[in-house]
Amino acid sequence: MTGRLVHTGQVVLDLVMRVPSLPPTGGDVLAESTELLPGGGFNVMSAAARSGARVVYAGAHGTGRFADQAREALRAEGIEAAQPQQTDSDNGICVALVEPGGERTFVTGVGAEGRLLPEQLARVRTEPDDVVYVSGYSLLHASNREALLDWLPGVRSRVMLDPCPLVADIPAEVLDAVLPRVDVLSCNAAEARALTGSPDAETAAHDLGSRLGSSAVVVRDGANGCVLAVQGETRRVPGFPADPVDTNGAGDTHCGVLAAALLEGADLPEAALRANAAAALSVQRRGPATAPLRAELAAFLARRTSPTPTPQTRFQGRSGS
Repeated sequence: MTGRLVHTGQVVLDLVMRVPSLPPTGGDVLAESTELLPGGGFNVMSAAARSGARVVYAGAHGTGRFADQAREALRAEGIEAAQPQQTDSDNGICVALVEPGGERTFVTGVGAEGRLLPEQLARVRTEPDDVVYVSGYSLLHASNREALLDWLPGVRSRVMLDPCPLVADIPAEVLDAVLPRVDVLSCNAAEARALTGSPDAETAAHDLGSRLGSSAVVVRDGANGCVLAVQGETRRVPGFPADPVDTNGAGDTHCGVLAAALLEGADLPEAALRANAAAALSVQRRGPATAPLRAELAAFLARRTSPTPTPQTRFQGRSGS
């Protein structure tokens, strides 16, 4: 790999609570287990790093016990933090309620990670071989949004956008400003439906592909794999059956491994197949950052028989890399 994944999103701490069911309004349930783990953007970055990518965290981070835990987790994965600490606040917390079937529900409190300053991001330099990752959550924070809108027009790298579950809350004019800069849009089926009003993953992928023109669209569809839309062509890349115990972070794993594969020079269908396999492995483990190591993913793919989608599509970013 000659390029890096440059992540502009947010690292928070996930307070993961396994519950028998969600409490009713005004009610209470007892959690079966509770863990405090690095999450948010860390999930994407750790997935890419475990697949062999060089990763830079360009987002903000604060001062306090949560920020310290986040930075230690980044260091443990070999991820470089590009920004200095912010001294006025700690990192935020996301409460993740995980039900018995693995489904998760989030409540997020924003900290220093939501206060990236334009002048801070302006100091981050990228190269054509890099992949810049943008999270839709960033577009919901006024300071981060301003920083990205100022910075993205000057970026020479390929740009990947994951619009996030709150995509409907992103102002339309902000999305309209960001989407022309995007080379790969990766979203789950629910987010794709929210963006298009289309009833299913295939139609939503096609509609998004038509909207984005030459950019690639990846619509993640759980155990069914994902749907790709590139230059008017739509095809499904098969998934891998799994018995999920925790779906928290599965989409992040998919994005991180997809980015690492593209950095390695894989074509988009091959990159998507690797990402599907990594997501299948991740949902069988508890926790938000459960992406497999590169060797483990390769061994899993070698054991499984899944048809390689054709025709092959080489992903070309705006830089031509």
